[in-house]
Amino acid sequence: MTRPAVQTAYDMLSSEDEGRVCRDISDAACKVQPGSFLRHALALGLNKSADGLVDPKLVLSWLMTYLGAPAAMIGFLVPIREAGALLPQLFTAARIRAMARRKWAWAGAALGQGLGAAIIALAALTTQGAAAGILILLGLAVLAVSRSAASVAYKDVLGKTVAKGQRGTVAGLAGTWAAGVLFTFALALIWLAEARFAIVAGALIAAALAWFLAGAVFAGLREEPGETEGGGNGAAAAIANLRYLREDRGLARFIIARGLLTATALAPPWFVVLASESAALQSLGALVLAAAVAALVSSYVWGRLADRSSRLVLVLTGVIGAGAMGLALAISVAGLAGTVWAMPLALFGLMVAHQGVRLGRSTYIVDMAPPERRAIYTAIANTVIGVILLASGVFGALAALGGAELTLALFALMALGGAWVAYGLKELGDG
Repeated sequence: MTRPAVQTAYDMLSSEDEGRVCRDISDAACKVQPGSFLRHALALGLNKSADGLVDPKLVLSWLMTYLGAPAAMIGFLVPIREAGALLPQLFTAARIRAMARRKWAWAGAALGQGLGAAIIALAALTTQGAAAGILILLGLAVLAVSRSAASVAYKDVLGKTVAKGQRGTVAGLAGTWAAGVLFTFALALIWLAEARFAIVAGALIAAALAWFLAGAVFAGLREEPGETEGGGNGAAAAIANLRYLREDRGLARFIIARGLLTATALAPPWFVVLASESAALQSLGALVLAAAVAALVSSYVWGRLADRSSRLVLVLTGVIGAGAMGLALAISVAGLAGTVWAMPLALFGLMVAHQGVRLGRSTYIVDMAPPERRAIYTAIANTVIGVILLASGVFGALAALGGAELTLALFALMALGGAWVAYGLKELGDG
């Protein structure tokens, strides 16, 4: 795009008022902000789109079921994805902090995620059974670890290249067009049902290409060198600060509640398994669409409620999540899992709960922690939850031996336990 075209596109898409000066970035960054804004919107949108196309909760669990991978392996999808994106940050943050230009860390991480998606696509096209499961889990691990590096680097680069007041617009723009991609994906799965495997395989390849392109786009940002001091060893600090779990009972109770409420993230693959057993793998499009709609309609409501009482959000999400899992079990027992609407309806309820868990937990820990301990408490929570997620993979694999129904029943009990523990948390909201 020519410079006038870039400026015109920026003026149309941004919330910049005429004559407003750039805030919180250098003069050099301000001069090229229109180009930086568009690069962020494109790269982040490609990243979000690819993330949805390789969703382990639904797409990869469906793919592993279709390829005949052992059910126990399906139980490792979400733990590898979530823990893999969480725990490595403790070891990579200091190294990334030492880089003067951190756009290279994000660009390299995008290439890594593309490689992970390519491995998964290769597994889908060339293998079956346990071999497919192993390759898919390997590709997902590569993707998750790469994502952890991107997460560490992104906010810093955004803060240096896009002015305050425009950053939320960038994220909103990227999220909006990425949502359009995922809705199109879901509708294609519904309307072109007989080509479902080809669509999924094509989506995996498209995700890999999207991440490669996102890395190239991001690498073109004009980022000035930044501070490289104060990295610290995140792993050592997190371990050293575990004493706060003993000293602050509220923190310990919150982490227990959050750990139990991970059931809302771990359960979706088993909805896919139940639907697949009765519906000949025909429900994927409806499930993906239900999850997308749940995120769209519930996030704002949960956010508003979290500002009033994040504790209540955690309680409600545990109850709603358990109720959704109970509904899925009832649908399966009644022999209705093969209908187009039944399992997506239950999944909708579960994903509404999951959105609430994500918003409630982040709001609660920020409100709970003293300002000087917020970073410490976040690191402790991420460390403990990462370990819990890895352990839950083993738990899910063992539960899978008893079937998807038993696994979901156990996750429902976990969600109820999370609600009960959250009920005992201190109220921090405005009431």
